[in-house]
Amino acid sequence: MSSSDSPSSPPYVGALLRPCWQWVRDQIYAGVTAEGYDDLNAAHVALFRYPTLDRQRPSELAEQLQITRQSVNDLIGHLERCGYVTRRADAADGRARVVRLTAKGRRLQTTITRHARAAEDHIAELLGPRRFSQLRDTLAELAHRLTDDGSVRALDGTKP
Repeated sequence: MSSSDSPSSPPYVGALLRPCWQWVRDQIYAGVTAEGYDDLNAAHVALFRYPTLDRQRPSELAEQLQITRQSVNDLIGHLERCGYVTRRADAADGRARVVRLTAKGRRLQTTITRHARAAEDHIAELLGPRRFSQLRDTLAELAHRLTDDGSVRALDGTKP
């Protein structure tokens, strides 16, 4: 173990981001269940990605979430049985399917967005306006620099 990897070293950026992201996810899920969406678990809610789940291919979701296509299709199947989404042929590629939100799914998307905004507002209160603005600007710049075509690239420029 090198001296830079000792237990007394500060945590890596990824280790700092993880509990923050998990807290936001927990706040969103708690808000969703408090509003009566008791037929979903946190994994279902996590499919509702920014900016939307609508018009996404299950294969794209699997890649974004870094889970198997089978897992994504199982989760989407539950959302479909509960009336939140339908799967339709992709107009650009008839062999592929895309997820479409139903009216019930759009209401859920609105609920998720509202609770995501509330979590963000709470973080802004904790940090204050100036520091929150710096955090948001820095994260936006980092996200832009680390991605191209919406997918994160490895250090060697390939998709992980």
